[in-house]
Amino acid sequence: MSDVRRIALDRIQRLMEFARRHAAERPELAMGAGKLVLRICRKARLRLPTRYRGLLCRKCGAPFYIPGSFTVRVRDRRSTHATIRCNVCGYIRRVPAVREKKAKK
Repeated sequence: MSDVRRIALDRIQRLMEFARRHAAERPELAMGAGKLVLRICRKARLRLPTRYRGLLCRKCGAPFYIPGSFTVRVRDRRSTHATIRCNVCGYIRRVPAVREKKAKK
């Protein structure tokens, strides 16, 4: 693994931990950390690690563990999926829920 990649992954991990700790009392700091994580990923040409993928808005970087920063709906049209909408920028992320439906049968 190259030095740039290792340094970038280390900084991403630290920033995500920082954002999680400060999300409740200082949400603006958590938002800034989320934006910085996305910038680091783009600059280092990295994909966001899978453990953090569902915790950030892909468009604006808003952490989803800030209270009121997102809404979740379950839709049954076309194929069953959960719709996660960022309340900061309006980005909509659709997550398939097929596994849960199959397990129910």
